[in-house]
Amino acid sequence: MYMINVKAFIERETMMFDGKEVDCEIKVLEYRDDEATDYAILSHRWISGKEVDYKEMFKLAKMKKHEQILIRERDGYRKILASCTQAKMDGHDWLWVDTCCIDKRSSAELSEAINSMFRWYKNAKVCYAYLHDVTGKSFPTKSDKSTYPESDGWPEWFSRGWTLQEMIAPRNLQFFDKDWQPIGNKRALAHALSCITRVPEHILRDGLSSNRPCVAQIMSWAADRKTTRVEDRAYSLLGLLDVNMPMLYGEGKKAFHRLQLEIIHMSNDQSVFVWGFDDETRRTRETRRSGSILADDPSFFRDCAHMMLMDRNEFVSSVKQYIPQEEIEEDQFGTFLITNRGIHIWLLLRPCVGSDSVFEAWIPCCSRPSGTPVRITLASWNSDYYRYFTPAYPLQPTLRFCQVYLRYQDTPRLATFEIDDSAITENGFTYCGSYPSSSTENPLTLTSNDPLCVKVYSDSQTHCRFAVGFGQCFGQDWIHVECEESTSGYSREDYSRLEYDKMLVRGPEHARSMVEMCSRGGRYGRVWVRHACLPGSTRIVRTCCVMWEGSRNCGVMIDTFDALRTPYHGQDKWIDFDIEGTNEPNCDVRGLMIPHSPRNLFQSSYILLIDGISMEWSLAPKGIKLGDYGHLTDSEEFCYEGNIFTNLSSLTPESDIIPRQHRIDRKDGYNTDNDCVEAHRTKLLGVSVTLHKPLGLSLPRNHNVNGLLASLSTQLTNRYLVTRIIKCAAVPSSESPRQSRRRANQYRSSKFDPTTPLCIFAKPLVWHRDEGASFA
Repeated sequence: MYMINVKAFIERETMMFDGKEVDCEIKVLEYRDDEATDYAILSHRWISGKEVDYKEMFKLAKMKKHEQILIRERDGYRKILASCTQAKMDGHDWLWVDTCCIDKRSSAELSEAINSMFRWYKNAKVCYAYLHDVTGKSFPTKSDKSTYPESDGWPEWFSRGWTLQEMIAPRNLQFFDKDWQPIGNKRALAHALSCITRVPEHILRDGLSSNRPCVAQIMSWAADRKTTRVEDRAYSLLGLLDVNMPMLYGEGKKAFHRLQLEIIHMSNDQSVFVWGFDDETRRTRETRRSGSILADDPSFFRDCAHMMLMDRNEFVSSVKQYIPQEEIEEDQFGTFLITNRGIHIWLLLRPCVGSDSVFEAWIPCCSRPSGTPVRITLASWNSDYYRYFTPAYPLQPTLRFCQVYLRYQDTPRLATFEIDDSAITENGFTYCGSYPSSSTENPLTLTSNDPLCVKVYSDSQTHCRFAVGFGQCFGQDWIHVECEESTSGYSREDYSRLEYDKMLVRGPEHARSMVEMCSRGGRYGRVWVRHACLPGSTRIVRTCCVMWEGSRNCGVMIDTFDALRTPYHGQDKWIDFDIEGTNEPNCDVRGLMIPHSPRNLFQSSYILLIDGISMEWSLAPKGIKLGDYGHLTDSEEFCYEGNIFTNLSSLTPESDIIPRQHRIDRKDGYNTDNDCVEAHRTKLLGVSVTLHKPLGLSLPRNHNVNGLLASLSTQLTNRYLVTRIIKCAAVPSSESPRQSRRRANQYRSSKFDPTTPLCIFAKPLVWHRDEGASFA
């Protein structure tokens, strides 16, 4: 390791201060053996842009005078000078400072330094802890957030990651204030330091002896500390955990994952698995993320300050009543094997009541002397086991001792649902709220930290209430509907929380019910449809969800219908469809229609804001009506073949066929004059059509129309449907001849009618399903 020659450094600085010529051959930095050298060492808070690095320290004497002055005026340089002065007073000839004694241009030297740093601080005769933000001559013993707002009320030195080992490793640690006045030492301040850092007093006085604390407890000391680089949250713990590993800056949080795997390689300390522990309930917090068995950073171990390992006899004795017929063999207890599939380990598992996928695993650790074993929750998925977080739940009475693979690889974290529940409110139901209450956005995005959102709907007339859960489990999106027979005893908030807890415990089963649907080969997307009966009612809740290949967005439509009016075949499982013919990601959320985009210049699209959303429209053929369907010729001419409303009324005369109305926005750059709106062409700037008192109309969203669309998708392949039109009022009589000619020129042909100038064509998707499957 390179060290500062204290005498040479002070001599060089004195000559520079006096303006004398400096001997460039003076060696300020020299390579020394830490085992054979008496040296002092500095612990401090780095200040960005003000430190002095190895290259500057080495070449300072050869620099131009004005460059020397700039460096010597830095706070980092003054800090080194003060450290050397203190070392000289204490009789030490050598000093190590991390800013200038490591050539960080060399990755090998940097890796060696990080892996050796704990030893270097331990071997130092004295460590100077410089608290740059402490004024006065007394050590701060009370939190003061007004003075230290960025570091939880304590000097910033106590909030940094690297200073944890720099506090624990040295036998002799001396504290200094901003002016380098001594304010105490580690042994005398052990009690105060323990209160600040949560490190036990005996560790501060005696160091990490052979009776080393468990991994989880050591991790907890670093839970609230910060580092400039994410990787340093792991690297700064190497010495404390007695682990060595190469440095890979740029890997992010994977560094902390590698650290845990290295710990597993070299020990059987299972406390590495108990992150997220809540000491009050001896369970794990439900607010942590599910997935990998490894924690993402030390903060996950925040509540493990009192964690300790249990020896084999103590652990076996505590679980004996739950496994009276089973015996833990010596060679199985605490055995780890890391494979590409996961961590192969023997564990005691206690199944959850009502779930075949969620288990409580008992770990040979406890949070207090003679306490009971810590339990963590695992979930099985594809024959492997993942960390999982659920609320409290009933458990089966017996434990099973079995081999499992604990997955340490990351799983996808995000799932996005675009939810269309407008048909529910149109059918008389009311949206009551969601749990968590903060999950109100649409699209709804879920993560492994927040893997579930439950939305509740009710009908005051029939007293029906149901909950729809949107979840993600180990990378798989899932949806589930729960219809309770009697919920009158629960408030809306209690009911939503109750359903949230139930669905979360059975999340893996709900996800499996969707992923296990068999695939039939090449496709562009998938559609799942499922029905659920509302108890005490003839109402059916239908959920239709669409997932496009290569997309993480799932479109969901929820509606209800009356089983007495519409044939219902009692489907209570997911029915899946393959979507073929396109990979168009802009289809509607029901996965039923693909918007048509004109191909030639004359038929280029026009832009309008509909209900605040920008949409592209085509010029409408004269006489076009909403619901018309037919085919398009090569020249984009529409050839009429029928109307969906005519077909629908002949099949179900009592069906609701009232079109939906939409607002045409008259802002955001659209010119308005006497209730007129300008729709601008997308491919030709300055070209537009004038719409007088426009009104948007679209197909209604109800089960009858949706059912017919599904039927059209298979019967009318390559046919196009008019899904939206713009209806305009008659041309005002007060319009001038010039305005009339201008309006006529806009349409260029008598084929287009100014009272229905624009429309949207869409093509029904082709859904393929198993024979015998039905769709109401």
